[in-house]
Amino acid sequence: MSRKFTVINENFACVHCGTDVQPLAQGSCRNHCPRCFHSLHLDINPGDRAANCGGLLVPIGFEEHKKKGHMVVHRCQKCGHVGRNKLAFDDPVQPDSFDEMVKLIEKFSYQNF
Repeated sequence: MSRKFTVINENFACVHCGTDVQPLAQGSCRNHCPRCFHSLHLDINPGDRAANCGGLLVPIGFEEHKKKGHMVVHRCQKCGHVGRNKLAFDDPVQPDSFDEMVKLIEKFSYQNF
């Protein structure tokens, strides 16, 4: 199966915290809440809406990718799928929250002790 990217860049309400999430002003498309980093498991390949799961994707970590930059790591609460998505700290309209990312990283660190 090819990894085709279907661009769907539209607003949505975060099912976890209720934030009104705006489309990215520049670049690709947003798939997670910029405030709490939660998402929904809707896609197999980006934008295809073919997952048939609909589970809550919970942030479980953050990584640095050589080419893509900062990434949020999600795990689906329903099926266990783990995926990664690029963060948009530079979006001029509604950037991902760097401060919230730091808080989550600290929380993850304390949970691992």
